[in-house]
Amino acid sequence: MMCMFLEVRNLSVDLGQFHLDNVSLNLEKNDYLVIIGPTGSGKSVLLETIAGFFSPDDGQIFLEGNEITNLTPENRGISIVYQDYVLFPHMNVFDNIAYGLKKKTNDKDIIESKVKNIAKLLKIDHLLHRNPETLSGGEKQRAAIARSLIVEPKILLMDEPFAALDVNTHSYLTSLIKNVIIQHQTTCIHVSHNFNDVYNLAEHVAVMKDGKILQQGTLHDVFSRPSHNYVADFVGVHNVFQGKIVAHDKSLLKIEISPELIIFSSDDFVHESKEVMVAIRPESIIFSNERFVSSVRNQLKGVVKNMFEVGHTVWIEVQVKDVMFKGVLTPNSCQSLEIKKEKEIYLSFKSLNVNLMDCYE
Repeated sequence: MMCMFLEVRNLSVDLGQFHLDNVSLNLEKNDYLVIIGPTGSGKSVLLETIAGFFSPDDGQIFLEGNEITNLTPENRGISIVYQDYVLFPHMNVFDNIAYGLKKKTNDKDIIESKVKNIAKLLKIDHLLHRNPETLSGGEKQRAAIARSLIVEPKILLMDEPFAALDVNTHSYLTSLIKNVIIQHQTTCIHVSHNFNDVYNLAEHVAVMKDGKILQQGTLHDVFSRPSHNYVADFVGVHNVFQGKIVAHDKSLLKIEISPELIIFSSDDFVHESKEVMVAIRPESIIFSNERFVSSVRNQLKGVVKNMFEVGHTVWIEVQVKDVMFKGVLTPNSCQSLEIKKEKEIYLSFKSLNVNLMDCYE
């Protein structure tokens, strides 16, 4: 049986306000995991426990099949990057990047070659003679990442690495870092509050709350098929309703959202309870002025109650019976459909886009 590259098993850490509660996490080699969740959910504690800065009260950590739970940080082969860079002010950029490498080798030629190579990849090779205080935020972060990558860590941990940067620098660095990580074949765990990091970098996602991982999986699984109503709300599903399974129709589940509203789901949800949470992503809803002939099982008639612009999109709220649905359209689509308040409109969505979850508090 092949073991995972990183295995976190039933990890518990109590630091008072911040804690981990029986957290388990698996990661394959060269994977890029982004952990998201509200402030105080334990994301940084998890990273720093994996790095070895905190000793768990319970649980184990395995890397490449070897237990590292009680190893010191310097013996784990793990690097960590923070949002505030933590560069040494008395060293220039070259010496900052070379710091960890000098502990592994005294060969000046090897050190110089590797520093220049990683600096070139991160486009800071022209800054090697500079002191950190003369750099921009983006340049400092690239120097910090270079220092972490040059020692060829088994895992690179990044705690909100781009949080202090402006939008344009953030976007540029995200693209740059992704390419460098791929070239170095580095396994990454990245904590972030920014969903753009998730969309642009993540191969897998974990959602944390109150010291627990509520769901982990591929980007598609977590964002399109949330397994927890909190996850659905956090990742922006918006249409989350409580319902009841009232019948099976071949491969379809018949869900009662309210006494007057029935929808269908082809989710393979299996549970003893018939009480479920229903999640439908706004972008899965199609709007039309007339009912159309289609294999789509869910076609409902409603009334537009609200509409508002968000960036380059228009969000509309449509009341169907006593249930409010939220959808998203382009301005051109709104204009062609002549969307306005109190207008009657049809909304359609496929049964496979109706995701079912257990009910949680």
